[in-house]
Amino acid sequence: MKTLVVLTVLLAAAVVLGAAAETAVATYADHDKVAKGGSLVANPDYTVSVLKRTAAGQVEVHDKETDIFYVTDGEATFVTGGTMIGGKVSRPNQQLGTDIQGGETHHLTKGDVMVIPAGVPHWFKAVPQSIQYFTVKSIKP
Repeated sequence: MKTLVVLTVLLAAAVVLGAAAETAVATYADHDKVAKGGSLVANPDYTVSVLKRTAAGQVEVHDKETDIFYVTDGEATFVTGGTMIGGKVSRPNQQLGTDIQGGETHHLTKGDVMVIPAGVPHWFKAVPQSIQYFTVKSIKP
């Protein structure tokens, strides 16, 4: 089952990254860089990062970014969909808010995958200790 989830994440990332591969150069991040976390690749079409949270965040809506998360450690309560409350533009094509009304709650744990299409509110509502996750952001022009 875990193998299927990992393969699904890698396949989704490959599809996202494949479109940019025509003129791009391959990027390699060794295990030490991945273990440190942070940004691994950033370009106009996509970003790849390893992130860690130790607390809840704000509600986010990205107008042009699809997020793909693969949880590598820890757990969190994550909410998607519904309607963002208190949303304000924080940068071009992104809003931050304070709550989600009518969303779907997910309990994320190691091995889980979340795909959040552009325009869908999402929120790390509760992080009991910490959560570490690999993320690919596909950016629409």
